[in-house]
Amino acid sequence: MNIIWKIKAFENLSPYELYQILKLRINVFMLEQECLYAECDDKDLKAEHLFGFHENNIIAYTRLLPPGISYKECSIGRVVTASDYRKFGIGRALMEKAIERIVSEFPGSGIRISAQAHLQNFYESLGFQKETEPYLEDNIPHIEMALHVNK
Repeated sequence: MNIIWKIKAFENLSPYELYQILKLRINVFMLEQECLYAECDDKDLKAEHLFGFHENNIIAYTRLLPPGISYKECSIGRVVTASDYRKFGIGRALMEKAIERIVSEFPGSGIRISAQAHLQNFYESLGFQKETEPYLEDNIPHIEMALHVNK
């Protein structure tokens, strides 16, 4: 599968890219997961946006936050893959690219995430370690996880 990966600051997103990103996030987080929350939380304005295109559609996305926005460390959030593409390892490729970008831009910062609890094994396979017991975030069980980067 040929995926074109892009990383852009908010102000460099085209209207079409922004529309596609919000559509994917709303379709998965709000409709599929039946979770009503403030999707536009202003963190997007300070984030880098990593996304993958396939056949002119964004099929995978995450936002990369610098230190001091969500946590003292960098953070990766809004990790999402379109439902039709979840069986191809695209989520793993997305996270590997996200980690690589943060490590290159913020060496030694470490990465902290709020992960849906059912994805703990996935994130552990990428090197993250569980740091908290499960808690509810937007009515979905989450755990805080961290990746300690030595560079």
